[in-house]
Amino acid sequence: MKTISVLGSTGSIGTQTLEVVRNNQDIKVAALAAGSNAEKLAEQIREFSPRIACIYDETKVAELRLLTGDLDVQIVSGMDGLIQAAAIPEAEIVVTAVVGMIGIRPTIAAIEAGKDIALANKETLVTAGHLIMPLAERKNVRLLPVDSEHAAIFQCLNGERGNAIHKILLTASGGPFRGWTREQMAEVKPEDALKHPNWAMGKKITIDSSTMVNKGLEVMEAHWLFGTEMNQIQVIVQPQSIIHSMVEFEDGAVMAQLGTPDMKLPIQYALYYPERRYLPGERLDFAKLSQITFEAPDLENFRGLALAYRAGEEGGSLPTVFNAANELAVSRFLNGEIAYLTIPDMIEGAMNAHKKIADPTVEEILQTEKETYEYIESRW
Repeated sequence: MKTISVLGSTGSIGTQTLEVVRNNQDIKVAALAAGSNAEKLAEQIREFSPRIACIYDETKVAELRLLTGDLDVQIVSGMDGLIQAAAIPEAEIVVTAVVGMIGIRPTIAAIEAGKDIALANKETLVTAGHLIMPLAERKNVRLLPVDSEHAAIFQCLNGERGNAIHKILLTASGGPFRGWTREQMAEVKPEDALKHPNWAMGKKITIDSSTMVNKGLEVMEAHWLFGTEMNQIQVIVQPQSIIHSMVEFEDGAVMAQLGTPDMKLPIQYALYYPERRYLPGERLDFAKLSQITFEAPDLENFRGLALAYRAGEEGGSLPTVFNAANELAVSRFLNGEIAYLTIPDMIEGAMNAHKKIADPTVEEILQTEKETYEYIESRW
């Protein structure tokens, strides 16, 4: 019997994680944590019987307590509650599926408590990889990637211990606007950007995929997870989302992981690693698969990816600025407050105005996030 904690349980990755739990009979959920969806969290508490449940939004505590008053569960809230859910003694694995930089402190707390991390919160490594990776090594904790691309790279490296990576080929679908010019994207509305051609994801990550900012975040995450230089990570557009990523070794051999676009595969693999279990769902039919095509990414019209490479190469606190500016820009776009093409403009403006901190502490990372928000608020 495995025991897990799920942070971000009402989001896309969290709900699919619980679907994996539902489909197996040997995983117990010790803790659940959600942002503000008290009704959904209450349903999950009723089904999975965690000992602790955290609602991050403290204004929703009374509602959650009312909905679960007949259940034996401890209700906690805020960052302290999130940390408590992450470090709960019973859990062996913590699924970090919260969105944004609020994932940093609970991830650190989980690692400090000796938990393996099923990592779906890419912002943690993007902004604090220089702190997280050494800490995980000191605590002998495994970081098991849940992003489909990083899970693919992880699988390609199985059995290759000691063999140096020459290049990571990080695949991208290209999103709904692949092949579009900036002129064509000028009038894009949120409902247009939320129509991803292959994947079903949360709103924020779907917008990030359409701008290719998400791929930029994944490049920075891969840099930390797999110990490669930024220039060893090449983004390649693979529109069918059949090849989830590839690794090229020094002898020229390329290993690839293929599959249907189903996030439950990397989630289940992380929870049961190194065991592979039967997973219900569609399978690839190579007899019917007409083609797999590849393209170079368009860095001119999708400037978010180029800015991500710049942030990752310069390092320090600049990836935090990139991430924070994008989070605020996406939120404003979804609210109808800015145009679609303003998203990369905001990111670039914030990056240009920032005075980089070479080796930021957690406090400096969070302060940089705050200052980035203030900068954007004062100019847009």
